[in-house]
Amino acid sequence: MPQLSQRAASLGTENAFVVLAEVDALIRAGKDVISFCIGQPDFATPVHIQDAAVAAVRGGKHGYTPSAGIDELRAAAAASMSALRGIPISADEVVVGAGAKPFIAYAMASVTDYGAGDEVIFPVPGFPIYESQCKALGAMPVGLPLRESRKFVFDPDELARRITPKTRLLILNTPHNPTGGLLTRANLEAIAEVLRRHPQVWVYADEIYSKLVYEGEFTSIAALPGMQERTIISDGASKTYAMTGWRIGFTANKTLAPVFTRWITNTESCATQVSQWAALQALTGPQAEADAMRERFRARRDLIVRLLNDVPGFSCASPGGAFYAWPNVNEACTLICAKDSEELRKRLLHEAGVAVLADIHFGPRVEGDGQHIRFSYAASESAIEAGVDRIAEFVKKNIRPPRK
Repeated sequence: MPQLSQRAASLGTENAFVVLAEVDALIRAGKDVISFCIGQPDFATPVHIQDAAVAAVRGGKHGYTPSAGIDELRAAAAASMSALRGIPISADEVVVGAGAKPFIAYAMASVTDYGAGDEVIFPVPGFPIYESQCKALGAMPVGLPLRESRKFVFDPDELARRITPKTRLLILNTPHNPTGGLLTRANLEAIAEVLRRHPQVWVYADEIYSKLVYEGEFTSIAALPGMQERTIISDGASKTYAMTGWRIGFTANKTLAPVFTRWITNTESCATQVSQWAALQALTGPQAEADAMRERFRARRDLIVRLLNDVPGFSCASPGGAFYAWPNVNEACTLICAKDSEELRKRLLHEAGVAVLADIHFGPRVEGDGQHIRFSYAASESAIEAGVDRIAEFVKKNIRPPRK
């Protein structure tokens, strides 16, 4: 049997999809499960966006497009990103891809060399694909802890200590998955001050949740003096417009746009043309439904945080954006004699019928920060109420005397 490459053997995964498959298997077997494990809106894609896709199909728009995307969508994405961030972005700086996720790999492959010891700094906890792509592409992963005491914003001094002459890329994610944390302008200014001392470092600004902010205003590091040229802005249609399966993302960086275009030519050829026309309507058409979805998410955030804080042993900070809650469950694990958050997660799934993710699905636990689990509150209000009620009953029923 031929062997796999080291690259293939080292490639990680996104555990949300692993747990989702487990949940689906349980549901097929007849188990009643309320799932909070997957990060996608539960709303339908707005009808006017669906209609644009149908019109594209009927209009014969079935073939390849330029690898960088159709001109109309590149211009619309440039205008949308520019308006939100308050910086000039032109259409020729924008590249459209099959979702925002591929650009993580394209960025790393474009600024690091395999086996050269080039380093990528990324947030921990964080989107697991950051680390898995880093390892697969032969770069050195360097985790940067997000601490609960700092509202899940990393310490600029800790960033400064991790940057070396080999550092090539810093990943920033705001609003943040999995904690819902938000980098304020003051946070970003402190980060930019550190980076100005290290001109060799690119920034990958993962801003896919940029239009799902509930406290304060969204700020991009690209808007700060001297930062736009070295920042890869990553955004897309998936989260804002309930278009996860349409697979449309876009990035903006003047220097790397032609490089990303070549990567797309070498891999996916182009994003699906029908989805591109749908995304164009999402960006340029009525925004009322997107705004309404954001307000529903805000209400759900308030609901789930309130309910989780009533569960014995749970402590949940209110997230500033995205649609994730990240409660500390250290005390709950102690109450029910679970050794850690992963054991708690498994027991919630199999005994209470509630699916969540554990902190270890997002990187190693931050030392001294205890145990956490992640809820995606992209679920109905009734599901949130029923799911958290099941958890509360489970904890109360399973409280045990402390182990001696």
